[in-house]
Amino acid sequence: MKKLLFILSLIIVLAIAGTIYWRYYFVFGQGVKAGNLNFLVYKGYVFKTWEGRLIQSGFKTKTPGAIQSNEFDFSVANDSIARILELNSGKEIEVRYSEYLHPLPWRGMSNYVVTEIISIAE
Repeated sequence: MKKLLFILSLIIVLAIAGTIYWRYYFVFGQGVKAGNLNFLVYKGYVFKTWEGRLIQSGFKTKTPGAIQSNEFDFSVANDSIARILELNSGKEIEVRYSEYLHPLPWRGMSNYVVTEIISIAE
């Protein structure tokens, strides 16, 4: 009976650990985005994180007949990348990002986390 209880407990712990990894640490996708850096702010109540927005060229509409700018909201986990972005606000920037299924409070408020700056143009 103890052996069965141990095996069942081990399976439950592994299932919980696997679910947490899949939901919060598994990189769902990676990509590159380019646009004008609209803003970058350092905010948060308990966990201070860098949050930013790129305004991409073109328009997208969620509802027919409406016009909305194409915006990319992101978080930055690395302070050195955030400092470079902070100094280049308003410029055309191309960044590489990783997409997660769910955000973590200490990683940022967005599912998209910028991991590298590819280029900065005037």
